Amino acid sequence: MYCVTRLLDVSESERDRILDELRAVASGSPYSIVQPTMPGSRNGGDVLAHLRFAAEPEWRALEGDFTAVLKDAAVTRVNGANYTGTPVRTDTTSGTVYRTLLLRVSPDTAADTIARFEDELRSIARYVDTITAWQLSRVGQSVGTTPWTHVFEQGFTDVDGLVGQYLMHPIHWAMVDRWFDPECPDVIVRGRVCHSFCVLPDTAIWDNLPRIDR
Repeated sequence: MYCVTRLLDVSESERDRILDELRAVASGSPYSIVQPTMPGSRNGGDVLAHLRFAAEPEWRALEGDFTAVLKDAAVTRVNGANYTGTPVRTDTTSGTVYRTLLLRVSPDTAADTIARFEDELRSIARYVDTITAWQLSRVGQSVGTTPWTHVFEQGFTDVDGLVGQYLMHPIHWAMVDRWFDPECPDVIVRGRVCHSFCVLPDTAIWDNLPRIDR
C-alpha cells in the first residue's frame, strides 16, 4: 500500500474549515483518517491526515488538490511522509485510537544497527496487548524541516492503552527508549520526534489484514 501522512499546525479559528476541506479531498482515497489530534500529542500538529492507496499513481491524482489545502494561510506548519507498507493486525478488537510517530535515525548509523532497532520496534506488539494493529515503514519522501526516516503507526484499544500501558510498559522504557535517549550510548534517533494520535473514525484500515500471534 502507498501511504501519506501529514501533521498540520492550523490557526485555531480555521481548524474546522481546514478539516472539512481536507476531508473532501481525502474522500477520493480508498481509506483515510482526517481528524483533530488529541491532547498529549507531541509535535503532532492540530490535524492528523492519513491516506492509504493501492498504488502511488492513485495518490498523485489527488496530490494537487490535497497540497492546495496545505498551502492555505491558516496552515502554519506541516510535517509528514510518503511511504509504502502493509499493517499487521494483532487483535480481534478493532481499536478506537490511531497513533503515528515520525522519527529520524542518524544518517551515520550502521545498517545492522538500524535493522536491530527496527526489529525491536516490531516486537513491541508481542508484549503490549492494547495494540490492535501496527506498521513500521521507511520513509520514501519526507515533508517538513526534519528529514524523517521512519514512520511507526499503531492502532490502540483506547487512549489509556496508548499513554498508559504502551508508553509505561517495561518493553518500552527498558528496551526501546535507549534508541531515543540522548544520554544513552545506543541512541540513534536524533532531533525531535512527532508523536501524534487521534480518534480512529472507523476500522476499515484494519480489515482483511494478516494476523500475528502474540
